[in-house]
Amino acid sequence: MASDELKGDRKYTKDHEWAKRDGAEVLVGITAFAVDQLGDITLVNLDVKPGETITAGKAFGTIESVKTLSDLFAPVSGKIARVNAELEKSPELVNEDCYGKAWMIAIEPSGGEYDELLDAAAYGEVLKSAH
Repeated sequence: MASDELKGDRKYTKDHEWAKRDGAEVLVGITAFAVDQLGDITLVNLDVKPGETITAGKAFGTIESVKTLSDLFAPVSGKIARVNAELEKSPELVNEDCYGKAWMIAIEPSGGEYDELLDAAAYGEVLKSAH
């Protein structure tokens, strides 16, 4: 994947998740690189509910594809504001629009981890070493 496909309006993790500020919330999803690695997504299981708190680096669910099952990790600590229930009915949205309609959870951050996440350029360097 070319680094110019990365969105500059969000931050990234080494686990190939993205985080984007949306008002008081941070939306979380997986990157196009993760989607490419997983292949066709068959199941998205989000194990958190609105109102619960989550710690950065902890799993908030799993994503299953024809190839593998992977954990999803929270990029920031805070309270779960919303969960994208559409993904449980239509996991293929992740393949179709991983940076848009297929956001997974929204977190009201409680700490400063967002600022410590990778910007698009730094994440691009991670991708170069992944090949």
